Amino acid sequence: QVQLVESGGGLVQAGGSLRLSCAASRSIFSIDAMGWYRQAPGKQRELVATVTSGGSTNYADSVKGRFTISRDNAKNTVYLQMNSLKPEDTAVYYCNAVRLAAWYWGQGTQVTVSS
Repeated sequence: QVQLVESGGGLVQAGGSLRLSCAASRSIFSIDAMGWYRQAPGKQRELVATVTSGGSTNYADSVKGRFTISRDNAKNTVYLQMNSLKPEDTAVYYCNAVRLAAWYWGQGTQVTVSS
């Protein structure tokens, strides 16, 4: 089992920045991949960024060059640095972990970008 707790969401103006944090209940060395997904009202949940245990990263085209995913192994925490935010980035952001083919989700954190 993996419990995930997100923090760092909020309201920001377009062009601003936010950093999301996701703390895992176990060592992230034991987790195959972690990532961030988001879901806007009336839309399906979509991938934002992922990082594997080996450090490989993957980003949605819509956030490339603006968002950066990183991990702090000592703190068992994954971060999502979001810069140059746009109103279309408004969504609930969910932390995700994949371990031994099982998927785990955090409770979500709201990010709202005003124009």
